[in-house]
Amino acid sequence: MKSWSSRSAALMMSVSLIALTACEEPKVDASIYESIGQCKSDPHNTADQCEGSFKEASSQHAAVAPKYSSAEDCQADFGQGKCEEAPYKTSSGGSVFMPLMMGYMMGRRNSMMSQPLYRSAKSPNSFRTAENQNVGSKTGGTKVARSAASRPSFKNSTRSRGGFGSSARRFGSAAT
Repeated sequence: MKSWSSRSAALMMSVSLIALTACEEPKVDASIYESIGQCKSDPHNTADQCEGSFKEASSQHAAVAPKYSSAEDCQADFGQGKCEEAPYKTSSGGSVFMPLMMGYMMGRRNSMMSQPLYRSAKSPNSFRTAENQNVGSKTGGTKVARSAASRPSFKNSTRSRGGFGSSARRFGSAAT
C-alpha cells in the first residue's frame, strides 16, 4: 500500500507541475530601448521605425504614466531625480507628478503598439510598463508577456504613497 501512495503522490506532483507550466502567459516578440540611438544601432530596425516608435511612446507618456500628488511620493517609488511635473493639475489646482520615461518598448514586425517604460526605485535595473508589469532588464530583442504588450490605460487619478496600484484623487477636467 505504501508504494501505491508514493506513486500517487509523485503522479500528482507531476500533474501539478505540468498544469502550472501550461498556465504561463504566452510571450510576444518585442524590443526594448533606452534611446533612439540604441534602437538605431540594432540592425533589425530602420531609423524610421526607431523614430516612429519613440515618438509614439513619448506621446503616450504623459497620459499613461503613474501620477502622484507630490514629488516626494513619486520619488519614493521611482528614485530621487527620476520624476517630473505632469502637464495636468488636480481638480483643486494642485500639481501632479509622474516618473521620467526611462525607455520604450516596440513590437517586432509591427506586432504591438509602442509604449513608454519606467524603472522603479526598488528594481532600478528592470523596465516596467505603465501598468507596472516587469518586462526585464535586457535591451534589444526580447520576449514579453502578451499582457505587457497591450495598450496602457490612461491614468486619471493620482497615487498616494504606497506605490503603483493605490489611487487617491482624480484629475480635474484639465487632464483630458
